[in-house]
Amino acid sequence: MSKIRLGVNIDHVATVRNARGESYPSPLRAAILAEKKGADSITIHLREDRRHINENDLKKIKSKLKIPLNLEIAATEEMLRIAMNNKPSFICIVPEKRQEITTEGGLKLNYKRKLLKKIINKLKKNKSRVSLFIEPSLKDIKDSKLLNADCVEIHTGKLCRLINERKSYKDELNRIRKAVNLGNLLGLEIHAGHGLTYKSAKILSKIKGIKEFNIGHFLIGESIYIGLGKSIENFKKIIKR
Repeated sequence: MSKIRLGVNIDHVATVRNARGESYPSPLRAAILAEKKGADSITIHLREDRRHINENDLKKIKSKLKIPLNLEIAATEEMLRIAMNNKPSFICIVPEKRQEITTEGGLKLNYKRKLLKKIINKLKKNKSRVSLFIEPSLKDIKDSKLLNADCVEIHTGKLCRLINERKSYKDELNRIRKAVNLGNLLGLEIHAGHGLTYKSAKILSKIKGIKEFNIGHFLIGESIYIGLGKSIENFKKIIKR
């Protein structure tokens, strides 16, 4: 029975903290608790506007974690510098718009392609595993391989929305399955994330070839009712094949 790794995104612990400008709840405490309760990695997104996680969080969490830290960043010179200085184990390059509430889709891989390739190569030389957050598109899978990424994280937002709205999701699920199969064939490690709930994670876990799920908003939301440890435990049971 193969194991799918669980990355726990703790951004929204920082969202709650920042809503009042206090020092609590502590993202560091959440990261350490998630590690203790079985998370395989911790994900944080250092946004350009610092709306939740900030550099101080990054440094504290990186210094205390024993499991890998997965840092999500936009493809900018500023974020490259921060990532190079902090050397997280994993890095996921994501698209970013200032006005969006959350990430709205995958990277446009042909936009500023030279900069993206430069960033990927520098991060890999700096000993970080590099992933690209992309749509479940065969073209994007091929382009990710050409850009020399180690992994891709497939944007599952559309699938999750269809499942939540009780609409037909068969076509989108097949689209993801084809992308996973091609990615594995090309030697890319395949991850999945965005909008995942218990139900959508269970459905996606049936696709062979996905090695890692990154889950945040729903997991942290569930923690309000059942606690962070139980929420992580529930997801680990669901994604276990």
